[in-house]
Amino acid sequence: MLLGCPIRLDLASVQRKLVDDGRGGYCYEHNLLFRSVLEALGFSVRSCAGRVLWGRDESVMPPRTHMCLLVEINGEPDVGFGGMTLSAPLALQTGLEQITPHGALRIESADANGSGLSAYVLQALVDSRWMSVYRFDSEPQYPADYEMSNHYVSTYPESIFVPNLLAARLGPASASASSTALFHRTTNANKHDIANVAVLRRVLTEEIGIRLPEPADELDTVLARLP
Repeated sequence: MLLGCPIRLDLASVQRKLVDDGRGGYCYEHNLLFRSVLEALGFSVRSCAGRVLWGRDESVMPPRTHMCLLVEINGEPDVGFGGMTLSAPLALQTGLEQITPHGALRIESADANGSGLSAYVLQALVDSRWMSVYRFDSEPQYPADYEMSNHYVSTYPESIFVPNLLAARLGPASASASSTALFHRTTNANKHDIANVAVLRRVLTEEIGIRLPEPADELDTVLARLP
């Protein structure tokens, strides 16, 4: 997005970008690829949409811009949500603290707003406080729905993704980065300032583990403009 390239959601493009080219992606790409893997293994998967609450005033209802997956194994895997990516499937059960390799999460009931659907809020335990991550329901979403929201998220000037660099890697030493700082998820106190483009490049390749696109000078020009 920073380079003005379109985000293509056909499976061949997602496979090529994330797997063959070693590039990053966001929820639509990661979850589309993961869904195809689950379906190839014989699982029944429903694609749904979430309203991102993380870092927002919960009194305002945001648009449906997140893709999540409901799988009929009494679980809800979701492999694409920035620094709060799930590292284990969650049982779709409210009022239950569920421990994952990267912390405690829970699913709480939410007001369905007369839709007739069951509505939920995913929450994460951060510094002894439950923080809302996103709101979702069981209404199925289709490729056309994701094409619309993907276009909005990747091109709308006020989208968080358009003017900013956000990256995260889930693993034993889970990390997330912006254009100015690197965080390790185990504790936000473990923060490292990113002083210049050279350091940012090193963080993206070594800490996050993505292959940066060429030509380098075009990318560096864009990285240097980041806030």
